[in-house]
Amino acid sequence: MTSRPLTVGFDLDMTLIDSRPGIHATYVALAERTGTFIDADLAVTRLGPPLAEELVHWFPAERIAEMSGLYRAMYPEIAIAATPAMPGAREAIAAVRAAGGKSVVVTAKYEPNAKLHLSHLGIVPDAVVGDLWAEQKAVALREHAAGAYVGDHVGDVRGARKAGALSVAVATGPCDAEELRAAGADVVLADLTELPGWLARYREDGYREDASRA
Repeated sequence: MTSRPLTVGFDLDMTLIDSRPGIHATYVALAERTGTFIDADLAVTRLGPPLAEELVHWFPAERIAEMSGLYRAMYPEIAIAATPAMPGAREAIAAVRAAGGKSVVVTAKYEPNAKLHLSHLGIVPDAVVGDLWAEQKAVALREHAAGAYVGDHVGDVRGARKAGALSVAVATGPCDAEELRAAGADVVLADLTELPGWLARYREDGYREDASRA
């Protein structure tokens, strides 16, 4: 078994947390506050990209900055308590730590709100970096020398590949397993409950992933 140190990156929304209930409630509140129609049911089917990319469906371009600020201000009171951890999330972070590794959460979510979610749920990574999406995530992954990045979206796959990290995808978000594989994911897991077993095999192989064993 290899003893090389390992850092594993994790996405947040729909990877570590099921943010749909909290985001849905925040969009409903934003619609009520602004008198603007927002299809919250539709919005939560396309989580992953930055907030502004969803708001442009409901507000004119000149109001996006204002609405982003309002949404983020409303979010902690509405969304944090309503958001559960994904199955296996705590165990996945614990498995990395038990293996002598470090975990870093790299997310498109506004960083202060990302930290509130993790604190509320008792999920304690070694670092949290917010406000990065898709290929932008490579900046933080490289800074933390992440050998693997775990995410649920094809944007997470692109970020991992740009960083030169192994792309480990979980089919728990808007992208199904076939779409994740087509985007170039090295490993596709059903959910995070499978990550400790995969990590053990990965370490035994000296960090050389045999996708057929995942």
